[in-house]
Amino acid sequence: MLLAAALLGGCEVRVATPPPPPPPRVYVPPPPPAYVEPAVDVEVHATEPPPPLPDYEQPPCPEDGYLWTPGYWAWGGGGYYWVPGTWVQPPRVGVLWTPGYWGFVGGVYAFHAGYWGPHIGYYGGVNYGFGYVGVGFAGGRWVGNSFAYNRSVVNVNVTNVHNTYNETVINNVTVNKVSYNGGPGGTTAAPTAQEKVAMAEPHTPPTPAQHQHVQEAARNPDLAAKANGGHPAIAATPRPGAFRAPGVVGARGATTTPAAAANAGKGAPVNRPETAAPGNTARPAPNTMAHAPGSPGQPGANPGAVHPTAGQPGAQPGAPKPAVKAQPKPQPKPQPKPKPEKREGEK
Repeated sequence: MLLAAALLGGCEVRVATPPPPPPPRVYVPPPPPAYVEPAVDVEVHATEPPPPLPDYEQPPCPEDGYLWTPGYWAWGGGGYYWVPGTWVQPPRVGVLWTPGYWGFVGGVYAFHAGYWGPHIGYYGGVNYGFGYVGVGFAGGRWVGNSFAYNRSVVNVNVTNVHNTYNETVINNVTVNKVSYNGGPGGTTAAPTAQEKVAMAEPHTPPTPAQHQHVQEAARNPDLAAKANGGHPAIAATPRPGAFRAPGVVGARGATTTPAAAANAGKGAPVNRPETAAPGNTARPAPNTMAHAPGSPGQPGANPGAVHPTAGQPGAQPGAPKPAVKAQPKPQPKPQPKPKPEKREGEK
């Protein structure tokens, strides 16, 4: 112990000072991931390009505040189907719709879903029309809390829509019906500096009404490209999911009407003869129903027909009286004409 005390007495004891704590970390949220629309039996990749965009007219804007969302080809059930263009209420004031687009990447066609944002982003240079000429949007703009519509580009009825203006749009993009970017025959547009800034802004996904619109299109067999040959009978609607509403527009070259295509798969036949409902007897052909005796001149009337009355064999209470064909009257056999007698002097 004395030795230890002597040694300690000759040494200088130093106390180590702990280092200062690191500054608190500031949490920086990661950038929001690119929004991918939830699949409704829809894949986001395809090995074949989508068909060309159909040619159709834009239905009029139903009322103030609705914004146009272009139609596009979606993938589902082993093929492409058309999602009609429609007028939609935006999720809030001040946002614009950037359409989705197909892009050729890594040997496949990938779909980039559309979104709402304060500015129009990149949508592949696809010319959807009605203000979406491939870059930006010229169909209208927000003025305060109201949306003003450019009547030279979009279809508005001044009776229902009052905030409008006229502004000529110079289209520098080649007008064609190409529906995808990159790859053989696709558009060659690349994002501009302004579009890159818009793509980095906070985005809002499609509204529930837009999701319902896509689901309705996926359930309609006549909107499949294999069924309509790229010319859907329901090309655009006045509101989301309003496939049977007045104002539905069909594409040029469609082989059926919008109303018939809207009823496809809903239990109503499309371009088929009328058939009787299950459990009912077939309807008689026109002009074959018998009428009461003594009514000649009516279609299918048989003046000589005999109808059984109630109480007679074969008659049923409340049942229609069947017609009984009259037996044809026997016709007398033609008699041979007598030969003329020969007069005197005739050979």
